[in-house]
Amino acid sequence: MGLTLAIGGAGWFFFGPLAAVSMMLLFVLALSTHHLRNIGKLLDWAAEPIGTPVPRALGVWDYAFASINRRARIAYDQRERLVQALSRFREASQAMPDGVVYLSDHFTIEWCNHTAERFLGIDAERDTGHAITNLVRQPDFVNYLRQGAFEDPLLLRSLRQEGLVLTIQVIPFGNDQQMILARDITQLERLETMRRDFVANVSHELKTPLTVVSGFIETLIDGGDDYPLEQRERFLNMAMEQSLRMQRLIDDLLTLSSLQAASVVVNEEEVDVQAMIAGVGREAEALSGGRHQIEVLPGPAAKLLGCSKELHSAFANLASNAVRYTPEGGSIRLIWQLAADGSGCFSVEDTGIGIEPQHLPRLTERFYRVDRGRSRETGGTGLGLAIVKHILTRHQGVLEIASEPGKGSRFTAHLPARRVFLPAQS
Repeated sequence: MGLTLAIGGAGWFFFGPLAAVSMMLLFVLALSTHHLRNIGKLLDWAAEPIGTPVPRALGVWDYAFASINRRARIAYDQRERLVQALSRFREASQAMPDGVVYLSDHFTIEWCNHTAERFLGIDAERDTGHAITNLVRQPDFVNYLRQGAFEDPLLLRSLRQEGLVLTIQVIPFGNDQQMILARDITQLERLETMRRDFVANVSHELKTPLTVVSGFIETLIDGGDDYPLEQRERFLNMAMEQSLRMQRLIDDLLTLSSLQAASVVVNEEEVDVQAMIAGVGREAEALSGGRHQIEVLPGPAAKLLGCSKELHSAFANLASNAVRYTPEGGSIRLIWQLAADGSGCFSVEDTGIGIEPQHLPRLTERFYRVDRGRSRETGGTGLGLAIVKHILTRHQGVLEIASEPGKGSRFTAHLPARRVFLPAQS
């Protein structure tokens, strides 16, 4: 028995520490496995899309994951706010009437709006990452970017869209980045051209009669007694004729200016159309002096809601133009009729010289003349049809022109049904 106890004591002495070491190794192995498993969870989570919830764990890893989760949530919220801000910024840029292009270094396109695509002929999806200088190859545009002097905008006439005029402004920002703003100024350029033409035309139209008047006056002052009475009277009559021409021009300019100053008719009244057309017919006959056959077709009795003075001016201008541009012996018809939809149409038909098709779209421009010499001979100011157009526009009407060279013309003023009243409806 003593031997047995001795052997047992020796076994405990030998196997006890071994078991303790084994237990310790097993604990370390289990702890390492726990850490490795949680590290694996962390790596798997890091590979998931942003916003994926952080995995749960036990012990210290739970605290670590909770801390990471808080940081991730803060970062995710910040990222969402930035994404929303960027989205709103891009929506605002898309809504801008100007073209917007963002460039990185070497003029590489990062983003552009739809307006820029249309103006510059680029594609946001296809051309992102490409140098804009390789896509918009107009030398002025490329040199403007490369020179880097962006104090003044570049005036660029598009080669892709005929008639399109742009101003290009480059705004540097960040690190070697630029924002391009492309603005359509086609209408402004057209208006500026019209303004220059208008000033030039007015100056020319006034200069010619002024030269005639001053010349006659100077002749009579220097040697009036040297001319017989009949010749002096002829000089004075010609001077009076030219002064009246200037007066008509000034009156038409003032009329056109007043029409352009107000877009709506202020003093409206019910105008007797038949009576007005009869009056216009009498004026046309007086202007013709028996040289033309003038027929007035007053049509159905009706009244027009509008400004009597303006409507009379529009109708009279159409009639007087027909008299001026119809050769002697020709015929002119003034026609009033109602359309099926209740709208009113006043037409002036003539058997005059007619108009070439290329001139028709520009007839209502101020001072535009098909034949300048003939227009001056007939006493026209070049503003009549412009006045007609503005009067009809103020009355929500339109002017329709049809003409054939050598056969005559037809000018029709269309007025909407809401301005036309039959006697029973008045």
